[in-house]
Amino acid sequence: MRSAQVTRNTLETQISIKLNLDGTGAAKFDTGLPFLEHMFDQIARHGLLDIEIMAKGDLHIDAHHTVEDIGITLGQAFSQAIGDKKGLRRYGHAYVPLDEALSRVVVDISGRPGLVFNVDFVRASIGEFDVDLIREFFQGFVNHALVTLHIDNLAGDNAHHQAETVFKAFGRAMRMALETDPRMIDMLPSTKGAL
Repeated sequence: MRSAQVTRNTLETQISIKLNLDGTGAAKFDTGLPFLEHMFDQIARHGLLDIEIMAKGDLHIDAHHTVEDIGITLGQAFSQAIGDKKGLRRYGHAYVPLDEALSRVVVDISGRPGLVFNVDFVRASIGEFDVDLIREFFQGFVNHALVTLHIDNLAGDNAHHQAETVFKAFGRAMRMALETDPRMIDMLPSTKGAL
């Protein structure tokens, strides 16, 4: 089973994550950030990933440290669970609509961190959640999962819909990239022979 459990403790946050890449979409969250938990639920359900995230952070200051550190820790969990990358499809992509909103996410489990994030949110916050932190989450994730990620919101005039399409598309793109290819068993999906 491709799974991992990672704990990260700093002076700003204490985070514990359990991840199963071959799950059913089961999710459990306790972060103090309800909107972010709603987005993580989209990743789990659409990615068919079992994810448990427990986080305590300095939310009395703001949510930045907590969101970024969850991204870092989730990235570490993905990197561990993926293992040697043999047999992976490696690439994944998804377009996801929600009413007027449409987002595209493309991922490469490349061993190289990279984020291209083209999302112009129509407002600065969703409830009390600062939309700038969505980019911070994904930056922390790619830096530690060692993946290349392109996120493009192509349409939308509702910030909640924009965010939800991004997270759903991310879950579906990861699901595709993480699938095993029966014709690639024991082979790395790279002409370099290394990822």
